[in-house]
Amino acid sequence: MTLLVPYDGSELSEAALQRATQFGEAFDQEVVVLVVVPTDEDYVRERGLVDEGEEYDSELFALELRDEAEKIAPDATFRSERATDPEDEPYASTTMNIVRTIRQVAGELDAEIVFLGSENAASVSQPLSSIGAPVSNDPRYDVHIVRHPD
Repeated sequence: MTLLVPYDGSELSEAALQRATQFGEAFDQEVVVLVVVPTDEDYVRERGLVDEGEEYDSELFALELRDEAEKIAPDATFRSERATDPEDEPYASTTMNIVRTIRQVAGELDAEIVFLGSENAASVSQPLSSIGAPVSNDPRYDVHIVRHPD
């Protein structure tokens, strides 16, 4: 069984990784940490993923998240994927490109459970910027939604 954790360094993704790690240890299952690297610099800046005036380096971004994830789950497997470039998918938002990547990787790994840190993954009203609802709607895997960091 493979446990997949999309990780973006947020409090909720950290909590999701901690829970997946506990689950993996209890049931002797592999945990895979997935960082989907946005290629849209505006998206990165709007979400505060880089400081004002700081240059966005997507490779450095992935390495920093890997270092953070390894502190939480040193035995996990790390995987980094680039989101589809907005120029290649002009009608898809960066959020939807990230969702597509998560679902694709979950399928490739034949993930049994996706541990997803999201405040609104199953909300009735779904914000356009949320990855929660589209990822949680895929019937190929179970979803453990982490809504609170503690």
